[in-house]
Amino acid sequence: MTLAAPRHWPLPDTHNIRDLGGYVRKPGGTTQWRRILRGEALHPLTEESLVELIDSDLSLVIDLRGPHETAAVTHPFVDHTSVAYRNIVLFDALAPIAMAQQPFDMAQRYCEALDRCGTQFAEVFHAIVRADPGIVLFHCTAGKDRTGVVAAMLLALSGVSHEDIAADYALTASAEGLIDQLRTRALAAGSNPDHVERMLASDAATMEILLAHLHTAHGGIETYLEAIGLTSIEIAALRDRLCA
Repeated sequence: MTLAAPRHWPLPDTHNIRDLGGYVRKPGGTTQWRRILRGEALHPLTEESLVELIDSDLSLVIDLRGPHETAAVTHPFVDHTSVAYRNIVLFDALAPIAMAQQPFDMAQRYCEALDRCGTQFAEVFHAIVRADPGIVLFHCTAGKDRTGVVAAMLLALSGVSHEDIAADYALTASAEGLIDQLRTRALAAGSNPDHVERMLASDAATMEILLAHLHTAHGGIETYLEAIGLTSIEIAALRDRLCA
């Protein structure tokens, strides 16, 4: 894994905004810094942090959360004058509190998202391709599950090794403050402690199962993107957004 620049963005009111740049690509070179960010919910951002993101040339924010999450607090980029905002509900079964309420297999949930949410994934990737020049930031609540699947697909398309993709996913475990907050919320809602810990885990092996499913069930990332409606030109443009 290449770490030529800080991967976590040092915003004091966030824990899990990370840059997808700096990963070695099998075709050669690395993914580019300051192109695409993955993150957690953005409502805690202070005005100072918002200004820092905007001044860093943020052009689009994609919110992957469902209506029960977005209704709780107004998103800071809704109706923003210089940063576009899209709410694309990806897969409510991957919302943290929802997952903490019942037994589940995380890897199976990810594979189900891949199998069932092609239309939503296509919408996300079309939004990235069509975004104005600048940084694209996509996020959910924790920046681990829905965000993690999208990030894995972008890195796979870029030619990053499965090992590095899984390691990128596992970095959420280092966001201890965020994990503690989610644990407290889930337990306060009456969730089973074992389910909560399973929901909060970000083991590399979970992502490796998703990547294997992408290959065996869908023929790999490019075949999957074609199947959900992206053209070859759009696929190339999506790759270029992170690599060119």
